[in-house]
Amino acid sequence: MSEATTIHDLIIIGGGPGGYTAGIYAKRAAMDTLLIEKGVPGGQLNNTDEVENWPGTVKISGADLALRFAEHAATYGLETLNREVVALEPGLSHHTVRLDNGEQLKALTVILGTGGSPRKLGVKGEEKNHGRGVSYCAVCDGFFFRGKTVVVVGGGDSALEEALYLAKLAKKVYIAHRRDAFRAGMILQERVLGEQRIEVLWNTVISEILADESGVTGVRTENTVSKEQKDLAVDGVFIFIGFEPNNALVPAGTRMNANGYVVTDEKCETNHAGIFAIGDLKEKYCKQIITAAADGCTAALAAAHYVENKKSAQ
Repeated sequence: MSEATTIHDLIIIGGGPGGYTAGIYAKRAAMDTLLIEKGVPGGQLNNTDEVENWPGTVKISGADLALRFAEHAATYGLETLNREVVALEPGLSHHTVRLDNGEQLKALTVILGTGGSPRKLGVKGEEKNHGRGVSYCAVCDGFFFRGKTVVVVGGGDSALEEALYLAKLAKKVYIAHRRDAFRAGMILQERVLGEQRIEVLWNTVISEILADESGVTGVRTENTVSKEQKDLAVDGVFIFIGFEPNNALVPAGTRMNANGYVVTDEKCETNHAGIFAIGDLKEKYCKQIITAAADGCTAALAAAHYVENKKSAQ
């Protein structure tokens, strides 16, 4: 590990697809680069059962793709650190990254790739029963519901992908969607509607999660059109209604939109010179593995240009 007095060319915070892509491009640009990740390489990618839209690869598990990212970056000698970052402090000559062990690291540029976290329903019984039948990751927890009945909440790609995964394990999968049509891609819709173990509850929201001392026993549903309420017996509730940006490390004064996503220019640079935001943390039209990787490429190339100009001006 580099000494605290070293000023890196670039520190990347977050080891998702965007972070590792940034690391690859930064090392190819001969930048002194450090990637910091508090969890496992790949981030949310590890919670994805199968990836079928990564160009050149027909099908691969999320965990395997994450491992490939890390292995690819390692071939370029990318230095990584498994620690939690607690603060990022912008500066004029360099930026300071503070770690949970009190260590301070310095860099001319920083790429924030901290991703997002599952959005909560915010209904009674959700928080209390998290881990007792309420889950935000089918790949992580689906095994515990083998042969049981579950409900998936949501109507986007993630919800349908997770419902299909759960249909391999559970005896019955409900999908509760607040609208009368899915937002997911047509291929996923066709697979879901053709799966005998899946039943779609259209125009349906969950108003309460029911449980006893052992965990989840059911959900209270409400039809968004008729307002009729029903209790549905299920053993598990899987919630996939989007993500919230992990923006706790975003420095004060950084431009963000109303939903907390960081606003950047076309180089992924924030309004703090030399600080970039990528992936699910950044405001953009779609949040996919490939767009996160593209952000990482863009930010790394822009960071390399920034460092070159800064060093030549000294």
